[in-house]
Amino acid sequence: MDVPRRQVIDAHHHVWDLGCNYHPWLVDEPMIPFRYGDYSAIRRTYLLGDYLADTADFELVTSVYVEAEWDPSDPIGETRWIHAVADRHGFPGAVVSKVWLDREDAAEVIAAQAGFERVRSVRHKPRAARLREDAERGLPGSMDDERWREGFSLLGRHGLMFDLQTPWWHFDAAAGLAQDFPGTPIIVNHAGLPADRSAEGLAGWRAALETLARQPNVNLKITGIGVPGKAWTAELNAEVVRDAIRIFGVRRCMLGSNFPVDSLVARFSDIFRGFEAITSAMSESERNALFHDNALRIYRPLLRS
Repeated sequence: MDVPRRQVIDAHHHVWDLGCNYHPWLVDEPMIPFRYGDYSAIRRTYLLGDYLADTADFELVTSVYVEAEWDPSDPIGETRWIHAVADRHGFPGAVVSKVWLDREDAAEVIAAQAGFERVRSVRHKPRAARLREDAERGLPGSMDDERWREGFSLLGRHGLMFDLQTPWWHFDAAAGLAQDFPGTPIIVNHAGLPADRSAEGLAGWRAALETLARQPNVNLKITGIGVPGKAWTAELNAEVVRDAIRIFGVRRCMLGSNFPVDSLVARFSDIFRGFEAITSAMSESERNALFHDNALRIYRPLLRS
């Protein structure tokens, strides 16, 4: 008897049209320093049709689009564009839009973003150190910065969540942010970027994750966990995935592809079949929560009729 394909909600992906829209990191020269190294392979238009082709082996129910470093002068333009895509295709079901929390127009942009029917969360990557040893608290543009926090404080009144992308060595600041704004859900992107797979690196990451997990308003996306220069495999990533789930708990974790960015290290099928293999010892209800149910509950995506 055939086993039905598992329903999937991809909790984190991007699409872009470089012929029509300006993404500085994808078109400008020179290329910026990037955690996967050379990213020239994704400096091309990647439309929803490309994404759906990449996901065709899976029963993709819907997806969560995450802002893709669009023209910083026009964050509303990206939200308007992705909603037009969704109106035509029914995907994505939910949107994480861009807001520059420390800009003069933060209040205006937050209110405008909240007015779009698929926007559930916003993202503004706070200032962060590239190396653990360089991490410092209280810098302008960081999660400690008063002006940045003033923008963050506006999210709750609009019912918006916050997608946080920052390395794990800034999770002390993230825990303070979550504690100070308990009414604003925070969703950590890419599991805190645990690229250092040394024993010391993983120990530091686990300790940071445990600190952040004490805050009940924080959820975790297990996405973007590739290692530079290595193919994404279940063997390579099993420890990270299982530790993340153990620390945050099944109901607070979601799975995502980070496509097309993670096409630099894997095919979509490699990632999601890897997740299947890594979670094979879990119950079906737990696996369904990770692959589908939690994203449905947390992001509340619009579903195709």
